[in-house]
Amino acid sequence: MTDRITVGVDGSPESRTALAWAGREAVRRRLPLRLVHVWHWAPHDVIGGGDRDDHARWAQDMVREAASSLTDRHSGLEVTAEVLEGAAVELLLAEAAATRALVLGSRGYGTIVGFLLGSVGQQVIAEAPCPVVLVRADDHAPAEAAGREIVVGQQGGRDDSAAALEFAFETAAARGAAVRAVRAWSLPPVFAYSPGSLKMLDEAGGLEPYEREALAEALQPWRERFPGVPVTQHVELGSGGQVLLSLAGRAQLMVVGRRAHRSAVGSRIGSVAHAVMHHADCPVAVVPHA
Repeated sequence: MTDRITVGVDGSPESRTALAWAGREAVRRRLPLRLVHVWHWAPHDVIGGGDRDDHARWAQDMVREAASSLTDRHSGLEVTAEVLEGAAVELLLAEAAATRALVLGSRGYGTIVGFLLGSVGQQVIAEAPCPVVLVRADDHAPAEAAGREIVVGQQGGRDDSAAALEFAFETAAARGAAVRAVRAWSLPPVFAYSPGSLKMLDEAGGLEPYEREALAEALQPWRERFPGVPVTQHVELGSGGQVLLSLAGRAQLMVVGRRAHRSAVGSRIGSVAHAVMHHADCPVAVVPHA
């Protein structure tokens, strides 16, 4: 993995906003920024005609202008840019393997824009080995102002959400922001109880105190590593997606873990990550479990 941030650009409003978000984040983290445009020549997809050379020239000009806009805005930022031709999934996953985070534009409420349409976008998000940050066209810098939190979902045991928590705390430290760590829980069916689990719940004082204790234990190493980051522990009864979406209005970034599920039709992400990345009105970071 290379110590840089990578952003995909395609000329759409969403990718321009993702570009601006990635530029600010690279400056805060003091990392270089790489711009990539991925395309595959398909004449029937070109609006208004044109040939392969025309599209290649357009792509080069678009990427060059995007890079110039960043260096004009952030004079000390190291920016590199490249146009890549070939299969989108393979090329984007290769980029994801060599970066700290991959930033993409997103419409939400549907497919990912540009070269990430339908199953391509799903596959990249489901299989990327690094965090993938999805940014809407209406995102803007004031949304990152003090008072809005980094909201991160935590589930399972101490190590299950470690990668998502690490990304959330690193981002909060770079921004001078607070973290709200969220653990949603639901009442399990009666048949899920065992004598051992019942004893654990009795010792913890019930279900909700048990969930609070599990969240506190998961947060402990990150509190110690980032002592300057304020933390709010949020435990709420409900589904993970619903609870996180109810907090999106107070978030400057929402971070969710991702455990890919493979099926006969390809990789897919879990229901919580799916709900948040399609419906949250703030940028969303989807972080693969370590």
